[in-house]
Amino acid sequence: MSRCRTMPADTGTRQWFVYILRCADGSLYTGASCDVEKRLKAHNSGRGAKYTRGRGPCEAVYVESCPDKGAALRREAEIKAFSRAEKLKLAER
Repeated sequence: MSRCRTMPADTGTRQWFVYILRCADGSLYTGASCDVEKRLKAHNSGRGAKYTRGRGPCEAVYVESCPDKGAALRREAEIKAFSRAEKLKLAER
């Protein structure tokens, strides 16, 4: 995935993020990406996840940094299992 930004040259690892979006209908979507801004643009243009198509515009309400892709995907799964109230509590931070 060369399109992902990398950390400083000495580490050679990519920076990954978990994010929560609030869609125009008030629903929440959780995802992981190495470029949240680019991914948000994709969601809002209809090229993102199937869930967000037709629910835009979306806004990022929570972004969390993760050390690598595996950690981001594990955290994404953990957050997806949260209740709506727990997700909103994260977004308030």
